[in-house]
Amino acid sequence: MRDSDPKHHSARDVLRELFPESYRELFGESGEGGPLTLGLYAVADGRLALVRGDQLAEFTPLEAKGRHALHCDLCHYTRSRAEAALYRVVVGPRRTRYVTLCLGTESCQQRAGKLALAHLADRIFPIERLYVD
Repeated sequence: MRDSDPKHHSARDVLRELFPESYRELFGESGEGGPLTLGLYAVADGRLALVRGDQLAEFTPLEAKGRHALHCDLCHYTRSRAEAALYRVVVGPRRTRYVTLCLGTESCQQRAGKLALAHLADRIFPIERLYVD
């Protein structure tokens, strides 16, 4: 039996149906907005939080040892120990990443741009659950 009125689907409908994760990245949860939130924010005690959509990673600063300059993994500038720090990020059970970032978070993000921040987020996310429910 043939349907007399063929249905027309937009590319957005097909993307939502076949690739829901990509759809959420491009259009957000509601499908109305733009890309998901992506940013690096300073929080208490010198820690940083990397946010991408509904994912959150906490960067914990490590105690400064040594005298050598550090190379920022985000903006790729070489900084002194007073201007940059080494951070630890737990990404899974028994899995940790170490990242060097500038202490001036906002200016570092401006130098790096959105593409570099997205690349850093790709290195960190997805974070695995630490405990089994």
